[in-house]
Amino acid sequence: MNISLGLGVSVGNFCNTTLCAVAQNIIYLINSVLVPLLFAVAFIVFLYGIAKAYIFSHGNADAVKQGHQTILWGLIAFAVMISIWGLVNVVANTFGLSGAYAPPTPSSVSPYSSGGGYGQQQPTYIERCQVEGTC
Repeated sequence: MNISLGLGVSVGNFCNTTLCAVAQNIIYLINSVLVPLLFAVAFIVFLYGIAKAYIFSHGNADAVKQGHQTILWGLIAFAVMISIWGLVNVVANTFGLSGAYAPPTPSSVSPYSSGGGYGQQQPTYIERCQVEGTC
């Protein structure tokens, strides 16, 4: 079922307008590039706060307090990013913008190895949408 909301936006499983395709690409970039990058930055801030509080403070109470503050900001960044990421995916699913998948979970096995099973390269967005028929 495909319901049009005007302005080229439709609710359903099919994306057949330019505006819809642009929205799919934006959501794909958010989920594939922006979210992992921001998670990496938040994780680095969190680790820096731990190092600042417990390694570089040398027992100085002010330095420990600043480190704890940095840890707190890192955790707040994680919570905000998870919330925004969830909101983007709820909106994408509401308007039928398929192809907005969560980033793949990290593994210690290289996705570029030649073996089967683990390590198989994930299909690109174009390959996925061609298989699903949502291009």
